[in-house]
Amino acid sequence: MSDRPVRNSYPVETPAPAGMSWINGGSFRMGDDNAYPEEAPAHTVTVSGFWIDEYAVTNADFAAFVKATGYRTVAERPLDPAAYPGADPSLLIPGSAVFFMPTGPANLGDIRSRWAYVPGACWRHPEGPGSTIDGREQHPVVHVAFEDVEAYAAWIGKALPSEAEWEFAARGGLDGAMFAWGNEFTPDNRYMANTWQGPFPYRDQGLDGFRGRAPVESFPPNGYGLYDMIGNVWEWTTDWYCEHHPTKVEAPCCVPRNPQGGAQASSYDPTQPGIRIPRKVIKGGSYLCAPNYCRRYRPAARHPQMIDTGTCHIGFRCVIHPKST
Repeated sequence: MSDRPVRNSYPVETPAPAGMSWINGGSFRMGDDNAYPEEAPAHTVTVSGFWIDEYAVTNADFAAFVKATGYRTVAERPLDPAAYPGADPSLLIPGSAVFFMPTGPANLGDIRSRWAYVPGACWRHPEGPGSTIDGREQHPVVHVAFEDVEAYAAWIGKALPSEAEWEFAARGGLDGAMFAWGNEFTPDNRYMANTWQGPFPYRDQGLDGFRGRAPVESFPPNGYGLYDMIGNVWEWTTDWYCEHHPTKVEAPCCVPRNPQGGAQASSYDPTQPGIRIPRKVIKGGSYLCAPNYCRRYRPAARHPQMIDTGTCHIGFRCVIHPKST
C-alpha cells in the first residue's frame, strides 16, 4: 500500500484554488484483474501532481457558467439526422436519457425496460419538462455531454482529468484497495457512497439515505479530501475508451507516465457499426449501481460513453495542471 501524499504540499508558487485538493504525483496499480474484463490488466502507471475539484460540478456551478456565457448544452439543441441514420424522427428533438423505475422485475438485458429518451430533459429539467433543479442547487449537474463539460472547464480555466489521474485521486492513497475508503463496503455498518440498495431496477431501499442523486459532500471524503469519487454520478474523463488497458509487458524503466488512453479510432461501439460516434471513459459508478447488476462503484471500474450523450447519472469534475517551470 503506497504512502498517502501530504495534501498541502503543493508548489509554493501556486495559490491554492478554492474547492480543490492538491494530489502529489506518484505511481500506482491501475485497473483490476479480478473484476470486469475491461478493467484488466492491472498495471503500474505514474502521474504528475495536479489539483482536482473536491466534489463534482454542481447545478449552481453550471448555472453560473450558463448565465455568464449563454451556453446551450447538447441536450438543449436539435439533433442532426445525418449523425443518426435510421433514427426515429420523433427522437431527433432536444432531450436526454432518463432512468425510470419499473413497477416490478425487468429484463436487465433490455435497456428500454428502465431508460427512456425524454424530450425536454436537460440539466435544468433532469426528469423532463415539469421537473426543476430548484432546491437541488448542490446536486451534481447531469445531462451534460462531453462537449458541454469541456466548455465549462475552458470557461473556468481548468481541464478534465485523464482516466489515470481520476483513478489515482479516487483511490485516496489506498493503492490496490477495492473502494475509495478501503476493502469493506460499509465499514462499521456505515454507508460511504450513494449507490442502489435492493433489487435493481425496481426497488431502491434507500438505506444510504438517498433514492436518486444526493447533494455533493453527503458522504465522507476519501483520504485526499475528495467527495463522491464513488457512486452518486459517473464522471467524464478525457481518455478515449478501449476494451482493455494496455497489455504490453512492462519493464522497470518503462512505466507509463501520464497515460492518455487509447485512440479515438478504436473507441467506436462495435455493436453499432452504423453509428460512428466516439466514446470516452467515464469513472466511478452512480446511484444506479447495484450488487445484482453493476458493481462499478470502485476506483478501477470504467465504462464507455458516447461523447454526444449525457444522461441523468453522468456528471464531472475538473483538474488544474501546474505550469511547467
